[in-house]
Amino acid sequence: MQASDLQVFCRIDYHLATPAIAQLARSEHIYKDVKFSDHAPITVEYDFHL
Repeated sequence: MQASDLQVFCRIDYHLATPAIAQLARSEHIYKDVKFSDHAPITVEYDFHL
């Protein structure tokens, strides 16, 4: 298997937060129901009010 083949299967997306914000994370979800590309949307819910 070549590196270009691995890229199709090994895409990792990140959600970045400061340590203080990360402590407020309550849940996360990786959306895999519909394939838009080789990435999957990530959502994170925080206990945070504007």
